[in-house]
Amino acid sequence: MIASFHAGPLAGVAFAIVLAGCATTERPADPTVARTESPVFWTGFRDHPHGYLDKATAPNAANFLPPPPEPGSLREQDDIAIYRATRALKGTPRWAQAAADNEIETPSAPRIFNEALGIEFVPEQMPTLTLLLGRMLGDLETIQTPAKRGYFRARPFVVEPADTCFPTEPWLGDSGSYPSGHTALGWAWALVLAEMAPDRADAILARGIAYGESRMICGVHYASDVEAGRIVGAVIVAALKGNPEFQADFAVAAEELRRVRRASA
Repeated sequence: MIASFHAGPLAGVAFAIVLAGCATTERPADPTVARTESPVFWTGFRDHPHGYLDKATAPNAANFLPPPPEPGSLREQDDIAIYRATRALKGTPRWAQAAADNEIETPSAPRIFNEALGIEFVPEQMPTLTLLLGRMLGDLETIQTPAKRGYFRARPFVVEPADTCFPTEPWLGDSGSYPSGHTALGWAWALVLAEMAPDRADAILARGIAYGESRMICGVHYASDVEAGRIVGAVIVAALKGNPEFQADFAVAAEELRRVRRASA
């Protein structure tokens, strides 16, 4: 079982990189008919699919998120205490899980929900679901980037160098800590998958929470960054609810997931 940390009062609410390229995955005309051709997926950020939302009308995290904790405030002190305490997890299974949870952009990243869904996430078996979840990363960047750049909170391992659960690249230290993008996307994915598989919702949502907590265990985000990320994740899903293209893909993707779950039962 993945250990859980209480992140603070906002926990229940709810890389500044330009995504260029598009996936070439095609959707089947009838969601009840399995695909026969092999879909083509992206390989990283450079050819990652764009999001669904229009930047001109999408929510702006700089407008709805509160600022990160003030220096010296009790909330910042709590953030620092949690950061220091979680360094003691180095070498534990939870530390290893947190390192594995760093994956976010590959087509197979949603496999973090394998156990929660009770299946193996194979992108080729669920191409529309894979594309839908991938495009949500583009929407995350659209919504969170103004806050990331505007607040530009230094990451914990930059302020107070200590062990992290994976080697940190220079760009990570140069990017803002608030809010946590991994947390936002993991929570948004969890909300979408829980709607597609309501009988597995508790496990899916628990995994989505743990995915965000991995960021503070890794030492690359503070607890309040994670809390804010969950708010952003919920906002992503709320915005996509009004997007016709997302809703059309959702219907196809949900049927793909049902088909795979029936086959693995």
